[in-house]
Amino acid sequence: MGVLRRYKELLPVTPSTPDVNLEEGSTPLIPLPRVGARLGIQLYGKFEGCNPSGSFKDRGMVLAVAKALEEGKRALICASTGNTSASAAAYAASAGVPCFVLLPAGKVAMGKLAQALMYGATVIAVRGNFDRALELARAAAERAGLAMVNSVNPYRLIGQRTGAGEVCEALGERAPAGKGLRAPDWHAIPVGNAGNISAYWAGYQEYLKLGKIDKAPRMMGFQAAGAAPLVTGQPCPDPETVATAIRIGNPVSAHLARAAVQESGGEFNSVTDGEILSAQRLLASEGGVFAEPASCAPLAGLVKLKGLGKLPEGITVTMVLTGNGLKDPDTALSSLEQSGGARPIEIGDTEEELMRVLEGRR
Repeated sequence: MGVLRRYKELLPVTPSTPDVNLEEGSTPLIPLPRVGARLGIQLYGKFEGCNPSGSFKDRGMVLAVAKALEEGKRALICASTGNTSASAAAYAASAGVPCFVLLPAGKVAMGKLAQALMYGATVIAVRGNFDRALELARAAAERAGLAMVNSVNPYRLIGQRTGAGEVCEALGERAPAGKGLRAPDWHAIPVGNAGNISAYWAGYQEYLKLGKIDKAPRMMGFQAAGAAPLVTGQPCPDPETVATAIRIGNPVSAHLARAAVQESGGEFNSVTDGEILSAQRLLASEGGVFAEPASCAPLAGLVKLKGLGKLPEGITVTMVLTGNGLKDPDTALSSLEQSGGARPIEIGDTEEELMRVLEGRR
C-alpha cells in the first residue's frame, strides 16, 4: 500500500500531504541459511532492490517529494552517485514535475544513468566528485527555489526509518508464537553519505520507545576501503571504489551516523573492492540474491570479522541490501571474468552437443 499509507501514524503526514505512491516499501527480509551457516549466524537480507526504482532510496524519497509538493515546490533537484537520481526521477515523473540530477561525470553505473534518463530527468554530469555535485545542487536549490531531495532533506531520513519497522515485523513473524516484534542482534549496513544507518537507528529507537521491541541492535556500518572517512576519521578528497553507490568522501550525515554507532555499541569497518566483489558472488551463488556491489559491503565485512574472530556465534544479523544487482551488471560480469567465473557455453544446434554439456556439469 506504499510507505505513506502503511506508516501514516508514524510519519509527518497531514490531510494536505499529497498521496504520492509507487507502492514502495514492504520489501522482503530474505533468510540466507547457506551463507549464514558459513558464518555461524542467523543471517537475513533486507532486499531493498525490490523497491520501484530498485533501491532503498524510494522509501525516503516518497515522503520528501510528497512534502515538497505540499509546500508548493514544483521541481526537484539532487546530487547522486546513481540511486538517488533514479528514485527522484521516478517520483518526479509520477507527480508530473521536473527533476534535475547532478552526477559525477563518468562515475555512475550505466543502469542507474539509464533509469534517470528514461524517467525524464534532466541529467547534468559534473566534472568533479559527488561532494562537489552536492554543493552545486544545494546552491542551485537555494537560488532557484527547487526542492532539494538528497538526505540533507529531513523527510528523506524520516521515511527511511520505516525499514526498521519492517525488519522487526518480519523477524517477529519468524519468532515463536507470542513473541511479537523483534529486532536483530546486529544490523549491518553499507555507509556512503551516512544517512541510512542513522535512519534505521532512529526507527529502532522509535519502536523501542513505543514498547514494540525490548532491545535495539548494534549498528554495524561498512565502507569501501577507498572511501572510508568514517573509519579513518578523515575526509577522503578522492574517493575511489567499484561500489559506486558508496563512493563518497565527505558524508553529509556523518555526525548522525557516528551517533548511531556510538549509541548502539556498534562500529565502522572497511572492506576492499576485492572483498566486496567476492561477497557479491557469494550472496548470489549461495543466497540466490543479486545485489549491487555497495549492498555487499556488509557481507564482506561479516566475512572479514568472522576471519578475525570478531563475529559472535549464533547471533541474528540483518543486513540491508540497498540496491538491485541489475543496477550495475557490467561490474558483476567483469568480476566474474577476472575471477575465472562462469561464461555462456556456446554449442551447435544438436541434442548430442547439449547432452555432452549436461553430462559434464552434473
